[in-house]
Amino acid sequence: MKPGDTRQRSRPDAAMILVKLAYWPVGIALGLIGARLAGALFDRTWKLAAPDSEPPKAKDQGRGWFEIVAAATVKGAVFGGVKAFVDRAGAAGFANATGVWPGVKADDNVRGTAGS
Repeated sequence: MKPGDTRQRSRPDAAMILVKLAYWPVGIALGLIGARLAGALFDRTWKLAAPDSEPPKAKDQGRGWFEIVAAATVKGAVFGGVKAFVDRAGAAGFANATGVWPGVKADDNVRGTAGS
């Protein structure tokens, strides 16, 4: 549909939107699970790097800048990687179950219509 077109959406388009809306609770649940997994993975990673200490917090006075920034960097990388993995696996599983990809399709990216 073009902008300004007042025609009603066809049923398949409306059904596809409803199926995509059904992914929201799935995505939220996967995000919560992914956060737990990422936290556990970061804790294990930190124990390999510094087996005698807990990961530092930004306001830990007795810790140095390098240690705090390094821990935050590793934590961000772990969380980002786990989030990407869980999001992609969830979308692929949802698409296999419903036949509808819950995000932007590849052909939308090629034509430059993603997000418009």
